[in-house]
Amino acid sequence: MSNVKTTTDASFKEDVLSNDKPVLVDFWADWCGPCKQMAPVLDKLADEYGDKIEIVKINTDENPETPRAYNVMSLPTMNVYKGGEVVKQLIGAKPKRTLEKELAEFL
Repeated sequence: MSNVKTTTDASFKEDVLSNDKPVLVDFWADWCGPCKQMAPVLDKLADEYGDKIEIVKINTDENPETPRAYNVMSLPTMNVYKGGEVVKQLIGAKPKRTLEKELAEFL
C-alpha cells in the first residue's frame, strides 16, 4: 500500500496548507504519461521519507480549482508547501535521485 495520500479541492487546505510537515503536492492527470512515470518514484519517496515530508497527489481534471489557484500550467508539477506557502516548484518527470537532490532541504 502506498504512503502517498490523495487530496481534493475541498480537502486541500486541511491536507496541505494546515500540515505541520513540508508537503510535496503532485499535480497530475490520467492522460499524462510523465505523471504515470512519477507515481512509483513518489511512492518510494513517501516510503523512505514519510516521517519528514508528506507526499500528496491531486488529480487536476477532477479538481480544477487548486491548480488554477497555484498557476499550474504543466503536468506533472510538484509544489512543496511549508507553512501554507509554496517554497519550491518542480516541473516535469524526474528520476528519484534528482528528486532527492532537489528536495534535500526537506528530507
